[in-house]
Amino acid sequence: MGKIIAIANQKGGVGKTTTAVNLAASFAALEFNTLVVDADPQANSTSGLGFDPKEARDNIYNCLVGDVEIEDIIEASEYDYLDIIPSHIDLVGAEVEMIDVEDREVRMLRVLEKIKDRYDFIIIDCSPSLGLITVNALTAADSVLVPVQCEFFALEGLGKLLSTIKIIQSRLNPELVIEGILLTMYDVRLRLSNQVVEDVREHFGDLVFEAIIPRNIKLSEAPSFGVPVIAHDALSKGAVSYLNLAQEIIDKNPTLKA
Repeated sequence: MGKIIAIANQKGGVGKTTTAVNLAASFAALEFNTLVVDADPQANSTSGLGFDPKEARDNIYNCLVGDVEIEDIIEASEYDYLDIIPSHIDLVGAEVEMIDVEDREVRMLRVLEKIKDRYDFIIIDCSPSLGLITVNALTAADSVLVPVQCEFFALEGLGKLLSTIKIIQSRLNPELVIEGILLTMYDVRLRLSNQVVEDVREHFGDLVFEAIIPRNIKLSEAPSFGVPVIAHDALSKGAVSYLNLAQEIIDKNPTLKA
């Protein structure tokens, strides 16, 4: 039985999609069967793994609000051990269409339960909101990974996310845990970045991953080529940092070791 990790933070621009794509690719490079679920209407994880999000194909939207089976929408990436369930702009309308549905908060859970045992890791890339689709992702997940950028206002909104997680735990998913807080966009040259690292570690202690994701040109370039950074430049600091993160999560979950 695999582990489902939601990547969530209602703030935009903190590195959710970058983390979803590159963490998943790192798990795959370590030969863990991995699935990316693109649950963001912007579909950046879809394009980040080389798929055209504008191309007409069944996607996660059709599973959540339609009768399409999840087995029929899984796409194999060009990388061994790595698959994706793509997203589409249509997902924007899913929250409105699901609002009167009786089981609206558990749609994704029921969909992913059918394939969970096929994968070691399922990574859900959430949208930058705390709407119904993100609630679905947190209800389906075993844990949530929270990216936090090493910039001013880094902790802004984090309290709201943690409150939402507590509500999900109390009402919908008592097994949900915080996998960890991931510091992203770190620039060792900036005093501010170092201060944010210090503040976040002081506030959250062991919840903060040892791995830190730096600002890195190769990491920024990779999406424009439709590839994860490990395929763009495996020796870059960005690629090494995500491999370190993947190994850290594997070490925290010994039952998942190959």
